[in-house]
Amino acid sequence: MKTFKILIMILAISIALYEQVSEEKNIYITVIAIVVFMFGMMQLSAKNPSKNQEKEEDAD
Repeated sequence: MKTFKILIMILAISIALYEQVSEEKNIYITVIAIVVFMFGMMQLSAKNPSKNQEKEEDAD
């Protein structure tokens, strides 16, 4: 599932970059691609523990 999300994110960023270099820029496609990329980043980074989590566990 992680590799699928990474592939979708790479595809979304590729589409956004392609839209930026094309002559007729479609802002809606660019915005949707960026939203998909950010959502994917949020999903992937949600599983990483915080740097402060270890300190909080030691304090308890």
